[in-house]
Parts: sequence; structure tokens; C-alpha cells
Amino acid sequence: METPQGEQFRDSIGTIDNEGKRAWVFPKKPSGKFYKYRSYVSYVLLFFLVVSPFIKVKGNQFLLFNVLERKFVIFGYPFWPQDFHLVVISMIIGVVFITLFTVVFGRVFCGWICPQTIFLEMVFRKIEYWIEGDRGKQIRLAKQPWNAEKIKKRLLKWFVFFVISFLIANVFLAYIIGSDELLLYIQNGPFNHVSTFVALLIFTGVFYFVFAWFREQVCIIACPYGRLQGVLLDNQSVVVAYDYKRGEKEKGRAKFNKKEDRIASGKGDCIDCKLCVHVCPTGIDIRNGTQLECINCTACIDECDTMMENVGMPKGLIRFASIDNIEKKSSFKFTARMKGYAAVLFILFGVLIGMLFLRNDVEAKIFRLPGQLYERKDNGIISNVYSYKIVNKTTEEIGDISYKLLSHEGKIEVVTHQSFTVPKQGMAEGSLFIELHQSQLKKDKVKLKVGVYSKDKLIETTTTNFLGPRKFW
Repeated sequence: METPQGEQFRDSIGTIDNEGKRAWVFPKKPSGKFYKYRSYVSYVLLFFLVVSPFIKVKGNQFLLFNVLERKFVIFGYPFWPQDFHLVVISMIIGVVFITLFTVVFGRVFCGWICPQTIFLEMVFRKIEYWIEGDRGKQIRLAKQPWNAEKIKKRLLKWFVFFVISFLIANVFLAYIIGSDELLLYIQNGPFNHVSTFVALLIFTGVFYFVFAWFREQVCIIACPYGRLQGVLLDNQSVVVAYDYKRGEKEKGRAKFNKKEDRIASGKGDCIDCKLCVHVCPTGIDIRNGTQLECINCTACIDECDTMMENVGMPKGLIRFASIDNIEKKSSFKFTARMKGYAAVLFILFGVLIGMLFLRNDVEAKIFRLPGQLYERKDNGIISNVYSYKIVNKTTEEIGDISYKLLSHEGKIEVVTHQSFTVPKQGMAEGSLFIELHQSQLKKDKVKLKVGVYSKDKLIETTTTNFLGPRKFW
């Protein structure tokens, strides 16, 4: 079936030409009110992204995602493997929040907050504009042969891109191994940490590839969020939208003629200047409606508002609006689906806060050694052998640790030493014996409650099982 005229955009994405090849996007340098606001947001987020690994809160890195050691620090709050359930709930909260945000505001996250967009639009493209010029100059440079001017500009751009990619990779590495480790590696030199340096170069290559070549294809092809929004959006979602009723009217869009009466002619307010297309970083025409490539960056809004102001027409031909607002002039409504997502988000937040309050800075576990039976001693004493682990999640060591039975009368003996110290953000482990008189054993397996003390102060409680002789009666 042949595609109707003007509907070709539905057959392929905006960065593919008729031959199926990559159509390189040369976006016009954006300007305007929304771009200025987006720049402010981007600079704040860039600053936050760069300095976060080097900020310390109570001795903890502000943000750390050490996957290798399974240690995470979020806003200075450490999460250990024992806290994995908290990490899972936090991730679910993030997914539900983004889902709710998308249902209400569309893909604004992609255009304003996503690190990929911020680095590409606010760092790499600005360098490109500085070296190669705006859209027209970039197109001419791409078409001209490899002369001295083109070689000079391209080599300079690629070199600057590589340096910035290397710096981004270092910041990225600081989030994984920790800023202290990174600074230590830098002081020692790369050849003393060859494996880490190779990993750093690999990350540099990935970032360079993404920002120098792959670019908007990340948003269109690699990122699943663009396709997800197609499921989440509805007629009440507020997105960057073209007011086709005003732009087309009875006779459709047409070039601007200052000598004609635009209202009497029945022509739409869209003068078909195509500036909204030229400024789009993903190469789409917003006048075709909401598309998966649109990241709601608002560059088309600024460009259209500037043009409308120049020709004496009202602004807002392209604006933040819902389909219902354009078609029915209806105001925004918080729909039942939005209320459902908000309720789930509220419940999850409550669960997370409750778990954080119940979370202890010290976690202790006592396990019976597998395959070991109880031991009979003199005077009716029964003994079991255990292994213990104590995790200290704080930034200060905890000294003079000892165990005491809380549920039964008996004795706990730690092998080699009766009290010990747990290092800061570390773990202590060893073996211990628990002894009970057989008169306290109502059955062959009882549960014991054990207290963990630091200088006679109870800091944690745990439970374990105690085995004794089976009774027959």
C-alpha cells in the first residue's frame, strides 16, 4: 500500500533517508526562553554530576555505585548487600515515578534531565557550534572536500571530544570505585594500575562513540523509554504539541505574505518556515504529531514563538499542551490512571521510609556450623559451635564487642578472644560456642535470642537455633 503524501514520516524514523542510510542531523543552534531555562537546569545538573563523587557526608561518598563490591551510597547513606531489598524498592520507586511523570508530562525527562541529552546538547554540540559554526556552515563543511580548513576543524573537534570523553570516563569511574581510589590511582600513575586504566580507556571510547557519532540514535534506537512513552501517553498527557487546528485552519499552512489578510484568507497560522524542523535535535517535524523521537526539549517552541512574534501572530502555535486541550480546549485533569500511579508511589515511599527507620547501622548474623552436632559436657551442659558475622555500616569503628544470651540462661564463648572490634564500614567474623544446661531444652531444637553489645550497650539483636538431645516421652 502506497503511503499518502505527507505521511512518509510514519514509515521510518527521522534520521533514515529514502535509501535506508543514516541521515546526519545538523540542528540549528537553539535560542529562546525555554532554551535559557534548560541551560540553567543543565548547568546545575552537570555541576552536581561532576562534584557528587567528591563530596563526603559523614565520611561517606555522596553517591557511590560500587557494583564490584556490592556497596552503594545514595545521598551519603550507605547500602550494603544486606540492604539489597532497600535498593530494589528504591529502583521500583524510580520506575513508578518516571512512569507517573511520563503519563502527566510526556518525555520531558529526556529533554531536560537525561545525562545523555545534557552532555550532547549542552557540551558537545556547543563545542561543535564553536568550531564548525551553525547549521548552514556545518552542512557546507560536510559537503566540501577534505581541504586544510576541513581537516583542521575536524581534528580539533575530535581531539576536544576525546578529552572531554576521557574526563567524563574519570567521573564515571569515581562513581564505581570511589573518588579516593581514583585519586590514588592518578597519583600512582596509570602503569601501576593497568587493568583500571584499560577499563578507563574503554569507557572513554564508549563515550566518544556515543557523543561524536551515535548521538540522537541513543534516544531513538537504544533507549527503550521512547517506545515506553507510546504506551503511557494519553489524551490528557501534557507534551510538546503543535496546535494543528490553529496552524492548519481551513486551507492549511502557507508561506507568509505580509500584504494579505491571513485571517480572511482562511490559511493557518503556520507559515511553513520549517525552523521547528531545522532546530530539532532528533530531526523530526513536530507538526506530524507526537513521535517516539521527540524528547520534549522545547527547541521548536522557542523557534516557533520567535517566528510568530516576527510576523505579528500570537505565540503558542507549538506549546506544552494535551491532545484534549488542542481539540476540545479542555483544561488538564488528574485522571484515574494518574491517581493510581500516585497512590502506588505514595505507598512505596511509605514502605521505604519505614524500612529506613527500622534499618540498623550494625547487622549481626550467627549460623550453626553445617554438619556439626551438639556436644555433651559435664554437669548436663550442651554445647553448639557457630560462626558469626558482624557488619559495621558506620564510618567509625565499633570496639569492645561481646555477645550475651537474652532468651535463656547460658554462656557464649568467642574463640580466641572474648571481645573484639569491628572496623568502620567493614566486617568481623569468627567462631563461637553457646552452652546451655539441658534442663532449659524443652525440645531438641530451640530458638535463641542473642544480644550484641559494645561496652555494655546493646547495639543489635539476632536469633539462631540450638540443637540438643531428642527427648522421648
